[in-house]
Amino acid sequence: MPRRRKRARFEQLTEFERGRIIGLREAGLSYRAVASRVQRNSSTVMRVWKQWTDECRTTRKSGSGPRNVTSARDDRHLVRMARTDRTASSRQLAALWSIATGVSLCASSIRRRLLQCGLRARTPLYRIPLTHDHRRLRLQWANQHRDWRADWQHVVFSDESRFNLWYHDGRIRVRRYAGERHLPECIIERHSGRTPGVMVWGAIAYHRRSQLLRIVGNLNSNRYIREVLQPEAVPFLQSLPGAVFQQDNARPHTARIVKSFFAAQQVQLLPWPACSPDMSPIEHVWDVIGRRLARDPRPVASADELWDHLGNSALWHIQDHLGNSALRRKDGSVQSGWVIADAAGYL
Repeated sequence: MPRRRKRARFEQLTEFERGRIIGLREAGLSYRAVASRVQRNSSTVMRVWKQWTDECRTTRKSGSGPRNVTSARDDRHLVRMARTDRTASSRQLAALWSIATGVSLCASSIRRRLLQCGLRARTPLYRIPLTHDHRRLRLQWANQHRDWRADWQHVVFSDESRFNLWYHDGRIRVRRYAGERHLPECIIERHSGRTPGVMVWGAIAYHRRSQLLRIVGNLNSNRYIREVLQPEAVPFLQSLPGAVFQQDNARPHTARIVKSFFAAQQVQLLPWPACSPDMSPIEHVWDVIGRRLARDPRPVASADELWDHLGNSALWHIQDHLGNSALRRKDGSVQSGWVIADAAGYL
């Protein structure tokens, strides 16, 4: 195979470069002077000028350059193969193409054809698996609350979240040259065990937020009542007239003893569909806090230091700016705001 040409002087001329060459020649510059200006060979400058003087055009001849191995029909077939299996790599598609057509095509050609057709490899969107009943209940919940307006001002959204000591969300990239893959500065360490971190609980309302609580160890129903509901959640709800409490369907939240506690305290609960963390605006607060932690240049050495950073800094206070504006967008419609669901029940 021929050596790959990496120098710029071997690349095809752009229309701007061709026009610049013609303009410099018409200005009286020599071939060598023009070649020095545009960083091209003198023979290239001569060829462009000759084409302009003889044919009065600057475009390349149709069919010039190496011919494609695949036809337009083959490209459409390749696109169908890629759309059939969206996660197939270019090497896998090349192998399938060779089996289907008997023609060998390298992985780089596969990628180039797909790019020309508008198919680019991107990071997928991750979500939790939803059954048919999950989607049906999510859509039913969204339709039931589509006409809510001022009601959202009385809802208190609560949730737990875990922030790890070493934050990594899969979006980190490194910039390196070829052959630098194993350099220490180009390697991101990933621990095999559970990463140390801090579990927190918080709640947000339309105009207010609760205190951020730290949860050490596993949270069960008894600890949920003793450490979260009694000291913080119930007093916070009682300070808001007509408050409606929202929580997900985690086992500590739906235990019989917790339901009895809510009934005794006369706490009104917002029915919540299963597997629907993305429907709560507090999840977006956690996401913003996590992103800001990842961008913080100050290193955190321990879980206690991370908790001090969470509790004493302005991270939890971003709800004052984010949560209220987010809740004001919650107009209850099925097509906009936070309550969004399509015909399949996805949000």
